[in-house]
Amino acid sequence: MAQAPAQAQAQAQAYPSRPVTLVVPFPPGGGTDTGGRIIAEQLGRRWNQTVIVDNKGGAAGLIGADVVAKAKPDGYTLLLGNIGTQAINPSLYAKLPYDPDKAFTPISLLAELPLAMMVNPAVPAKTAAEFVALAKSEPGKLSYSSAGAGGAPHLVAEMFKDQTGTFVLHVPYRGGGPAIADLIAGHVQLSFMTVLEASGHIKAGKLRALAVTGDKRVPAFPDVPTLSETVLPGFNAISWLGLLAPAGTPQDIVDKIAADVRAVLADEAVKARIASLGGVPRATSPQEFTRLIADDRRRYAQIIRSRKISAE
Repeated sequence: MAQAPAQAQAQAQAYPSRPVTLVVPFPPGGGTDTGGRIIAEQLGRRWNQTVIVDNKGGAAGLIGADVVAKAKPDGYTLLLGNIGTQAINPSLYAKLPYDPDKAFTPISLLAELPLAMMVNPAVPAKTAAEFVALAKSEPGKLSYSSAGAGGAPHLVAEMFKDQTGTFVLHVPYRGGGPAIADLIAGHVQLSFMTVLEASGHIKAGKLRALAVTGDKRVPAFPDVPTLSETVLPGFNAISWLGLLAPAGTPQDIVDKIAADVRAVLADEAVKARIASLGGVPRATSPQEFTRLIADDRRRYAQIIRSRKISAE
């Protein structure tokens, strides 16, 4: 028994001795996938091991999360979770294939992700106020896409509708990538998506950003105002990305990964890369990340109940 701490320390020092799989529980092209690939690349360089990004989309992230929940807790299968998978789904679904309170060990937050309120360029509204006026003049004729029912973009859009008194139809998709694709194609008129996943399309002129949903403007788009400073004073709703392991993963390995994430996110080039895409890099301790998940879970549980939102 006395050798256990030494053995654990040696195990952590040797980690990783082979490729690590990072499960992204959404299709390629969305904000979670984009952020995951940046982190995977940087951790792979630091570890001198391949970090394989494995996209397992479907069911609002439940399929990929379940894969990690049932994986061997040795640090070689990790989950790139977000506010939807960790804080929203437990209240959105009556039954999950895993126990959300016991299935995962939080490692570290990776980035805070303000959302952008975006429209297809064919939409005549140039500001959030103009969109509100347009939606009120044509109730039910406009539609918005989301990455799936009950995800952060859906809930933020519903909060926007509720607080502005507008009626815009919801069209859910299986992931942010296809939701944005149909917005670009003009099949829907509006989307709330993370700036991280939308920034390239906005900069290319394929989409028009009317506002961002955080309490501050984002460095990637300094000229785009917040909803708080335009039509909804005090509005503040963001998403985030974080790294988790299966429950039972040795604490020494969890702490090593958390320390390596802090080192990666302290690199100025990495910080600038994430910021240029609209993310706010932020590493935490496993304990801090655990508290954040619990706080957001309580917040969104109240929203889901009060608005009677269902994933069905």
